[in-house]
Amino acid sequence: MLNHQDLGLQDKQLIKHFSYINGSWHSSELQIDVTNPANGEVIARVANAGVAETELAIKSANDAFKMWSSKSANERAVIMKNWFDLMIQHQDDLARILTLEQGKPIAEAKGEIAYGAAFIEWFAEEGKRIYGDTIPGPSNDKRIIVIKQPVGVVASITPWNFPNAMISRKAAAALAAGCTFVVRPATQTPLSALAMAELAERAGIPAGVFNVVVGDDARGMGEVLTQHPDVDKFTFTGSTAVGKSLISQCATSVKKVSMELGGNAPFIVFNDADIDAAVKGALMSKYRNAGQTCVCTNRIFVQSKVLEDFIEKFTAAVSALTIGDGLIDGINIGPMISSQAVEGVDKLVKESVAAGAKVILGGEIDKAGNAFYQPTILTNVTNDMPIASNEIFGPVSPIISFEDEDEVITMANDTEYGLAAYFYARDIGLIWRVAENLEYGMVGINEGAISNAAAPFGGVKQSGNGREGSKYGLDDYLEIKYLCLGGLDK
Repeated sequence: MLNHQDLGLQDKQLIKHFSYINGSWHSSELQIDVTNPANGEVIARVANAGVAETELAIKSANDAFKMWSSKSANERAVIMKNWFDLMIQHQDDLARILTLEQGKPIAEAKGEIAYGAAFIEWFAEEGKRIYGDTIPGPSNDKRIIVIKQPVGVVASITPWNFPNAMISRKAAAALAAGCTFVVRPATQTPLSALAMAELAERAGIPAGVFNVVVGDDARGMGEVLTQHPDVDKFTFTGSTAVGKSLISQCATSVKKVSMELGGNAPFIVFNDADIDAAVKGALMSKYRNAGQTCVCTNRIFVQSKVLEDFIEKFTAAVSALTIGDGLIDGINIGPMISSQAVEGVDKLVKESVAAGAKVILGGEIDKAGNAFYQPTILTNVTNDMPIASNEIFGPVSPIISFEDEDEVITMANDTEYGLAAYFYARDIGLIWRVAENLEYGMVGINEGAISNAAAPFGGVKQSGNGREGSKYGLDDYLEIKYLCLGGLDK
């Protein structure tokens, strides 16, 4: 294994090289290299688990379920708050791990740690408010009671773009509801997940309640997580194509499923918008994590009267972004996850240029390295070009001109996706009409950053189902049980 000191952590025990199952660290002869996308260097090697370890993790979670679910909501909350406190105390180290394996600038990584921890704190409290109901019975001798109970063992597969937060907002809701949890994190970014497991153990989360299985057998491990009879719910964040396949696998045992899938977010700027605010919002939404977020702006629609003004100000703002290794202070755009991801984005740009789009900024692989793509702006874009019809997942802004409200609503909704949308306007009637007519699960109105623990995160159409965060986020980890109490007549 590589020397922990190479990573510059204050708490070197946060780097773990083995899967965490039933409160123990499981080694393997096979290993996975974890590389820094900024320079391609191997920063750690992690034991490569597989189907057997996945089955063991599910068994451990199943064995621990009765113990964990029988604890009071307050008992679970105390332990979860310990976990939250440890995440915040180790924020700098966790952020450094995240930047090293994922690439995002260190300031963004610190933000992700705080964001992820917020879900643990939120659900620790929200678990105390899992309320039932009493319903007037059909006759005087009967009473109808509704209670909510934890669904059971929860299995999850999470992506590389938010390796801390995508786990915490699922695991926090599951644990608060009384469920136990097994996660297979992305093999590009396992260190963040394993560091979370180390802190979970320190926080007092019992063995078997939170399990992390790292392995590159995506198909085999995925089939176990989706089809094992002891898994009661499956949750996934990732692409729509993979999500569809996983949903199909879950259908064999009719599991409860929640999916947070792909997006093609429109960002609409109307004539009456505050252009400076719109530029700031677009910059935040588009270029965070080098454009590698499911809710990031994918298409920018600007009404014709303010098109020139917006392009001028937006180009100036994007030109000021700095590219480089995320560990360097002042860097705004880090590497993409791989050179292959860069090639995919570059292909979309070139195909769209060939179809008539114009590059007014960027448009090339950056001199910083093969994993870096220049912040890019395209104009003369139409809604059917590859750069607009596909999820870009990179730092490219296609700008599309429009004339009126009905036109832009039609274009914005012309996609199979329905995760997030954004628009800037001042007219209150326009705001209500647009907000209600956009076919998206989340809408930012005069706001480019919409994610927080108190709000329900999720999409419609082929962007998934279910919600994460908020009071609604517990519902996906609970079953509703109806009790009919009879024989109450004299």
